[in-house]
Amino acid sequence: MSVWDFIITNAPALAIAVPLLGAFLTPLIYRAGRKTALIWVLSVLGFTEFLALLLVYLVNTYGIQVYVFGGNPSTLAIPPDSGGIPIRIIFTVDGMSAFTALISSTIGLVAGIYSVASEKGRGAQDKFFALLLLLVVGMMGMALTGDLFNFFVFLEINSLSAAALVSYRIHGGKAVEAAFKYAVVSSIGALMILFAIAILYGEYDALNMAMIAERMYQTGFSAMDMIAMALIVVTLAMKCGAVPMHYWVPDGYGEAPGEISAMIMVASQASLYGLFRMCFTVFGLSANTHSLGWFLIILGLLSMFIGVTMAFLQHDIKRLMAYHSVSQTGYMLLGVGVGLATLGTSAFNQYGLFAMEGGIFHILNNMLYKGLLFLTAGAIIYRVGTSDLNKMGGLAHTMKFTAIFYLIGALAIAGIPPFNGFVSKLMIYESVYQLNPFLAVVAAIVSMLTLASFLKVFHSAFMGPKLYNVKEVPKSMLIAMGILSFFIVLFGIFPNIAMTYLVAPAAHALADPVGYITRVLGGGA
Repeated sequence: MSVWDFIITNAPALAIAVPLLGAFLTPLIYRAGRKTALIWVLSVLGFTEFLALLLVYLVNTYGIQVYVFGGNPSTLAIPPDSGGIPIRIIFTVDGMSAFTALISSTIGLVAGIYSVASEKGRGAQDKFFALLLLLVVGMMGMALTGDLFNFFVFLEINSLSAAALVSYRIHGGKAVEAAFKYAVVSSIGALMILFAIAILYGEYDALNMAMIAERMYQTGFSAMDMIAMALIVVTLAMKCGAVPMHYWVPDGYGEAPGEISAMIMVASQASLYGLFRMCFTVFGLSANTHSLGWFLIILGLLSMFIGVTMAFLQHDIKRLMAYHSVSQTGYMLLGVGVGLATLGTSAFNQYGLFAMEGGIFHILNNMLYKGLLFLTAGAIIYRVGTSDLNKMGGLAHTMKFTAIFYLIGALAIAGIPPFNGFVSKLMIYESVYQLNPFLAVVAAIVSMLTLASFLKVFHSAFMGPKLYNVKEVPKSMLIAMGILSFFIVLFGIFPNIAMTYLVAPAAHALADPVGYITRVLGGGA
């Protein structure tokens, strides 16, 4: 077998193994010098990005990829000697999995490039980069695993590494307090997930998602299933920062370094992936998807409106952006919630699937423009040493590129053409209006409030007389912001690129739980 054949065959496993190996070796390689270690870290992140792109290609070309650890990767998940039960660790990569893995690896690579300069001169950089790679491992694992217990394991890796990175800069103890809050909330959520997994294992004698879904469909949706579903859905909604479980977001995002805020934002979207995966694939054939969809819609409305109104009250730029992350999560919940509420009806083909595509496209767009905004906030703090908007002003005089990048991100998040946010928001407006016009009106009002909020930030930070005699941030930070800006403009002008290869395959994969189960188990539900 050639090296290329080996990579293609084992791409799902390598997408986890490469950053995991990189994380463990980083502290050792750092002893050879910072430059050597940075080359190593960026190489690992770059290769992980390549593997994520390869998974997208494989799924789009050959369909769902099932990888069986300890068996022939080309076989189905059920070994011939297992009595019909998938007993090995299984990765299942469909359009939604590959989509989530790609956005996770992309923001990891961008954060690594940004960190070359932003973390220069700080202590414990070997631990910082090792934790950054572990955070990528957690996100990628959550996206690729087909097993509930392994989903829990990767969720814990995600939470622990994120909590450690939040506390990386002490900030007089504020960062440690924020990390402690994040860790406590994550631990409680993890226990709820574990309890739900135990319930499902006790009922169905399986941990594989496809097997649980099939057996639940065959036996009927029980009261214990309802309890497990409630525990999983509420916990993952909390982890993705949906109102009213968003209380950890302002501190967690606000106290972390700029690039880590962007990483945690995408880590939250990995939890959002988990929420959608459970709702559609595990429970979608058996539960009342109409009620479950409306639950997501209500969470989305609350998150949109409360997130944007709370942002208006903030004078700390990072906390303001944290509340806007809550608000943007609402758009994703709204779009996919409409798809779930109409699943299995004629309305799904009329507008439900289009709403799902809008919500999933918004996940991609949010990763780009929200990541960019967090990086610009980090750049401002890097130069002026404060996150208080009342103490800023006139930065556009000397930080011209940062000001331009911020404006691109601000216009994109507000849904102004020709930037990418306009496309996904328009898709959501058009589709949810057909379900209920009130939903579209609220979404449009939130966009207008978002624009007003970010224009206020632009005026406070960049306009007016020059208060600080500072220069532009280093090139690696500008390169990272430039990469995200490029794709914001690209997907705004040519949205079909993202729609064809990323968004549509992801939406169709979620909407087809039978196809997922059939590919994994070799049978039908």
